[in-house]
Amino acid sequence: MKLDVLVFAVHPDDAELGCSGTILKMVAEGKKVGIIDLTRGELGSRGNAEIRAKEAAKAADILGLSARENLGFRDGFFVHDEAHQLAIIKVIRKYRPEIIFANAPSDRHPDHGRSSKLVRDAAFLSGLRRIETLHEGIAQEHWRPKRTFFYIQDYYLTPSFVVDISPYFEGKIASIRAYTSQFYNPESDEPQTYISSLAFWNFIEARARHVGHLVGVDFGEGFISETPLKIGDPLRLI
Repeated sequence: MKLDVLVFAVHPDDAELGCSGTILKMVAEGKKVGIIDLTRGELGSRGNAEIRAKEAAKAADILGLSARENLGFRDGFFVHDEAHQLAIIKVIRKYRPEIIFANAPSDRHPDHGRSSKLVRDAAFLSGLRRIETLHEGIAQEHWRPKRTFFYIQDYYLTPSFVVDISPYFEGKIASIRAYTSQFYNPESDEPQTYISSLAFWNFIEARARHVGHLVGVDFGEGFISETPLKIGDPLRLI
């Protein structure tokens, strides 16, 4: 299955927090979007890997994804090496996306920045025909996405561009709420964490409102581009 967009997330729920409004917008426009979770989030203080897998599947239904996979990298301890690069190259060549979204290049959780560079480098290497990979025993063709962008997470990073997600903000919230083990729930008896607090839940809306305000809309999601964007018609920016 060829996808238009492939979103990489080091933990289940990263994509929902960082760019689910944009995913909903693209799906509504007829684009095929998939998510690749790199780890199972097994180091999380709340829930467990099995629960998070079920929550990720529920979120995938809410988002209307065409595909979702988990590569099973070791949460907190995966490294930037050939084996991990090849695993990512294989899924890039499998789905042949035009665009990739990846974790923030720098963030509170060290996995985010580390995975960001890992995905960025693998996206480049995926275009080299002398790197050979197999899928179900069949040689894969080389494929390099046209662009790799990075969604903004906990740290505020100045966005290169902002997507208006105002019509899709409630859907974004619904996809995040699918992770009932992780976020604010006053009835939960599990340990309180940074992301399970009411303050963090309020932050989700505040961040979307702030980023939207930058471009004059109610809610927005920001993205970083390492290279300039080509604009054919400047009037499209209005």
